[in-house]
Amino acid sequence: MSKGKILVTPRSLSKNGHPLLRKLEDAGYEVLMPFPGKQPGEEELLSILPACVGYLAGVEKIPGSLLAQCGILKVISRNGVGIDNVDQKAADEHGISIKIARGANSRGVAELTIALMLSLVRSIPQTSNALKNGGWERFKGLEVQGRILGVIGTGQIGQHVAGMAAGLDMAIIGYDPYPDPTLEDNNTVFKYAPLEKVLGTCDILTLHCPAEETPLIRNDTLDLINPGCFLVNTARSALVDQAALLQALDSGQIAGYAVDAYGSEPPEMTALYRHPKVILTSHIGGFTEESVHRATSNAVDNILEVLAAEKAQ
Repeated sequence: MSKGKILVTPRSLSKNGHPLLRKLEDAGYEVLMPFPGKQPGEEELLSILPACVGYLAGVEKIPGSLLAQCGILKVISRNGVGIDNVDQKAADEHGISIKIARGANSRGVAELTIALMLSLVRSIPQTSNALKNGGWERFKGLEVQGRILGVIGTGQIGQHVAGMAAGLDMAIIGYDPYPDPTLEDNNTVFKYAPLEKVLGTCDILTLHCPAEETPLIRNDTLDLINPGCFLVNTARSALVDQAALLQALDSGQIAGYAVDAYGSEPPEMTALYRHPKVILTSHIGGFTEESVHRATSNAVDNILEVLAAEKAQ
């Protein structure tokens, strides 16, 4: 007899499954994947989540109105670290634990960040598209050696990015509202600086922080940015004011923008996203074989741990 149902919705798992999900079945739970390869909406979740005790969740919105109808749900386990898609206050009110796969995809996101940075400064997508369209267009690029990389947010992803950038002989300055002094003490190339200095001196800026109510990249902060700076966002769409950034791209204040994070997936093709100086990737930062494996392992173990604790009470 099943101990209960567990809903699995991350597209990296629901399309083709994953061997690690067998751990849930071996523990006596029924695994449900009714939306293969698709991000479910609230109505779709409402049709099945109230009957579940566990939820291995993706980036879909999980509002309080939905959680209020999930009387037996005990745990929401993300296969990543972001939980801003979950109404956390409602989860607490209904006794639903929220778990994250801490650090599981940090390496994959960091490597994509470096790839996007190099793609920006060498105009790789533009060159490829020109050739595919029958042209022969060359874009003069930049070498990153000696350039200053500004890292906003120095958690695991930001630290990985800094280490990789150091290997490219870049200078790294970072900003974090909660700085870790050991990073600066143990790293000869990394230095903390006030946000204004990071913005005003970096040649390339990369975002690895949570979103706040006000976008970090907006008109007044763009005015502080070193003219001709490149911007990489593999963190959160809400960190950027799209209208302000579009103006900065048109004026040349920002030389190029690469993004892997969107408010909705797939995103609406706005003027910003269609801009010739913008590189888009389809939320692939943590979509590597290794990251998916680590994230799934963590997410599954978190579900089993919470449900075991609930049963023991």
